[in-house]
Amino acid sequence: MASVLSQIKPAYSAFSQDPSPSSSPSSSSSVFKYRPAVILPGLGNNSSDYHKLELTLRQYGVETVVAKVSRFDWLRNAAGLVDPNYWRGTLRPRPVLDWYLKKVDEAVREAKDLTQGGTLSLIGHSAGGWLARIYMEDIGLSHISLLLTLGTPHLPPPKGLPGVIDQTRGLLNYVQKNCSKAVYTSDLKYVCIAGRYIQGARFFASSNVNVDGAPRPIDSVQPISNAAIINNLSIPTSTTTFRARIVGQGYKQVCGLADVWGDGVVPELSAHLDGALNLSLDGVYHSPVGSDDDLRPWEYISRPNVDSPVVAKPLFP
Repeated sequence: MASVLSQIKPAYSAFSQDPSPSSSPSSSSSVFKYRPAVILPGLGNNSSDYHKLELTLRQYGVETVVAKVSRFDWLRNAAGLVDPNYWRGTLRPRPVLDWYLKKVDEAVREAKDLTQGGTLSLIGHSAGGWLARIYMEDIGLSHISLLLTLGTPHLPPPKGLPGVIDQTRGLLNYVQKNCSKAVYTSDLKYVCIAGRYIQGARFFASSNVNVDGAPRPIDSVQPISNAAIINNLSIPTSTTTFRARIVGQGYKQVCGLADVWGDGVVPELSAHLDGALNLSLDGVYHSPVGSDDDLRPWEYISRPNVDSPVVAKPLFP
C-alpha cells in the first residue's frame, strides 16, 4: 500500500497547495507548491519500512517526514498492563501512547518548517491511522489538509461476541467516541484505503455467531460498502484453504467476522470510515514487510485501468 501512489499518474496532486496545469508531478522541482507529508508507522513497524513510500512521494515532489519509530519503541505499550483500564477493556490513549504521540508531534514540527506557513498531510499506516486521529483531536486541525489511512482498523470489534477480544483494550472505542468524525471537504480530506488481498474463512462452519453489534448476520452476503473497488479481481474460490481459515480468525478479532475480504490483517470493512472517501484496492497486502515479491505491501501493481478517474480523483483531485 505504501507504493500505491507510484502507479497513479493524474494531472495534479491532492498534496499540492497551488496546482498549476503546466506542472508535472514527476519532478520535485515542479512549479507546484506541494504540501509535505508526515508518515506515521503502524504497530510493530519502524521508520525504515516506509522508504519506498518516501521515494514514491518525492517523485511527485512531495517532501516527506517519517515519524522516528523503532520496533523496540513498541515495547513501551507494555506500560498499559499496569493500568486497571487495560484489564477492563477501557484503556485510554494517555499516558500509554504518549511516547508515540510525541514522535508524531516531532515529525509534524519538522514538516511544518517545510510548509512556509501552509498545511501538511498525514499518512497513517495501520494503527498509525487511528493514532493520527488522536493526535489531530489533541492538537487541532488547522494545519492539516489531508489524512490518508492505509489499512487502518478504524472500528472497534463488536462486543459480546464469543472468542473475540478487543486487542486495543478499549482504545478504538475511545477513538470512536472522542475523535472528530471523518469528513471530506476542500479544507480537510479523509481518504481511507483498504486492501483486498485474501478472503478469510470460518474455521468451523458455525464459527460466526449472530449477536448484537456484529456488522451483519452470518448467513447474509458480505455487504458492499460505498467504497470504490479498484480492479476488482477478488473472486471467491470454492476451495477454502487452511491459510484462509487462519486469516479469517484474525479478521474475526478485528470485526467479529471471519469470512470477509481484507488485506491479510485488517478486514476491508474495518478500514473504511463513514464520511471519508473510501477506496478498496485489489491484491494489496497489509504490511511493508513479509509479503510476496510480486505482491509487495501496499503496492498497487500496474494494471490497464490504473489511471481511471475513480483512483485519480480522491488522491489527486
